[in-house]
Amino acid sequence: MKKVVLITGASAGIGKATAKLFLQDGYIVYGAARRVDNMSDIAALGAKLLKMDVSDDASIVEGVDAIIKNEGRIDVLVNNAGFGSYGTVEDVTMADARYQLDVNLFGLARLTQLILPHMRAQHFGKIVNITSIGGKIGMPLGGWYHASKFAVEGLSDSLRLEVRQFGIDVIVIEPGGIKTEWTGIAAESMKRVSGDTAYKGLVQKAIPMFDEAEEKGSDPALIARLIRKAVTVNKPKARYAAGYMSVPILFVKRWLGDAIFDKMIESRLK
Repeated sequence: MKKVVLITGASAGIGKATAKLFLQDGYIVYGAARRVDNMSDIAALGAKLLKMDVSDDASIVEGVDAIIKNEGRIDVLVNNAGFGSYGTVEDVTMADARYQLDVNLFGLARLTQLILPHMRAQHFGKIVNITSIGGKIGMPLGGWYHASKFAVEGLSDSLRLEVRQFGIDVIVIEPGGIKTEWTGIAAESMKRVSGDTAYKGLVQKAIPMFDEAEEKGSDPALIARLIRKAVTVNKPKARYAAGYMSVPILFVKRWLGDAIFDKMIESRLK
């Protein structure tokens, strides 16, 4: 029996690369995103498309119901949909902050809630939550984004211990810098929100870091292959990290501490 995988944020970047890889491997792939027109290429490869806005509960419910009606099961959920609402903590409006968490955290959690009963019934499932190395570190100008990813990390740890008894694995994927549209969107958000405030000097110093990440970022296929590995091994690890600067940044944060990490970031912003 072919396994059924649902991938959110499948219209670009990591989500699209993951959809292509799972299609190659013979999975029944449902690609979900708001921009259905941007998924015509994976549809041509055999993906089934869902118009889904993870901040809209009715949209999520409708999507899950459609898969269960068509396939009778969901074996793998890749919670990839997300974006970066950049700007300083002071400058980002609370409405935008809430929307950041609605998409990156609450949408992921709600979709997981809806799918878990089906995975429990079949006593099998893989839930893959795409966080970021930004779920382990905090960078200036990205406070609300980091808050959302830290939250997904904690949620995933709790969920993993709750559902393992039902044969369900919860896996966190922590990408570093990846060549996707995420970087450009986050940079534009940063400039729009804080580029003409008391923090405008910090914004100007941060722009080269975004340019570097866009230039040197890893191919999304790297993370797609990591997701496939995590889903197919018998005993997956709780976390996998890969991508530009992921290893050195996580090493510094974990082993050298906050003071050294802060100095490293501040030195890049001089």
